[in-house]
Amino acid sequence: MAFELPDLRTLISRAQADIEAELPGTNARLRRSNLNVLARVMAGMARGMYAFIREFISQCLPWSRGFLLRQWAEVWGVMQLPATAATGRVTLTGTNGSVIEADTLLQAADGREYATQAEVTIAAGVALATVVAVVPGAAGNLPPATELSLVNPIAGVASTATVDGTGVTGGTDAEDMDSLYARYLQRVQNPAHGGSVADYITWAREVPGVTRVWVYGGLDGDATVQVYFVRDNDDVSIIPDAAAVAAVQAHINSQEIKPVAASVGVYAPTSKVVNYTIKLTPDTAATRAAVTAELQDLYAREATLGGTMLKSHMDEAISLAEGETDHVLVAPTANVTALLNEIPVLGTITFTGG
Repeated sequence: MAFELPDLRTLISRAQADIEAELPGTNARLRRSNLNVLARVMAGMARGMYAFIREFISQCLPWSRGFLLRQWAEVWGVMQLPATAATGRVTLTGTNGSVIEADTLLQAADGREYATQAEVTIAAGVALATVVAVVPGAAGNLPPATELSLVNPIAGVASTATVDGTGVTGGTDAEDMDSLYARYLQRVQNPAHGGSVADYITWAREVPGVTRVWVYGGLDGDATVQVYFVRDNDDVSIIPDAAAVAAVQAHINSQEIKPVAASVGVYAPTSKVVNYTIKLTPDTAATRAAVTAELQDLYAREATLGGTMLKSHMDEAISLAEGETDHVLVAPTANVTALLNEIPVLGTITFTGG
């Protein structure tokens, strides 16, 4: 039975009737009477309570993705993944023998702060220090060659440092409700079986940042399992780096119900970069941006390990772009099929005028 929220007029009428029933001989419907005012105030309060109850009920069930989803998921052992801090290495320069202590703060131009993880000493003019973002989250990721400044000067050490070639990576935001709900459904609909395909997907997605997982069996012989995954929300690439692969490998190895005899390998897919040449009408900056956004969405929805990107879907995505009136997809000229360990990735888009 649906929960009905009476309208304000109905609630006012009910309040007036209740007052008249409790005070025989009175008229709570007179426009400027105190009893009429009281009835309207009571009706307004009641409507607020009704609205609260309806909203609360709407969030009680897990598919509403409301505040109680966390409790539903925790019953099944699925915990919302917290934000993780980005880590990486920076190069500092200065006088040989100068010491940079652990927890030394460095700051990016926009104010983001990073702390060194261990004491390092400058030798041959340089020192390589591992840093971690002070505030967890994807905002802590930095590209290579980013310049950081010491928050407090250190004798013998240059005031600026440079992010190493691998960048500061691995920072992820706290898991959103959509992702938590997807993992909750995965757990409920696929009870643990001690090493089924669904189990490996569940375990891999328990690692922050992992969004999609593919599992193969027997590629390296009997009793072997191959797990591939991507991180769709990473800034630079969906392809995980070595540290992310190691984290998933360690987490899967820690599962007590994993088959003892199974040899499990975790791998990053190989990118199959797909470059585009598009003759676009009208060829404007806004239309180009819209086409790029549509193609990015297409790859997020349809790119899969060992899958095929259909040329017809590419054309459809371009046609959906706001402002596009006509186009010719010059390249690719056919469907793009990836190998078993490959995933199609959107590459460079070259636009030519219509």
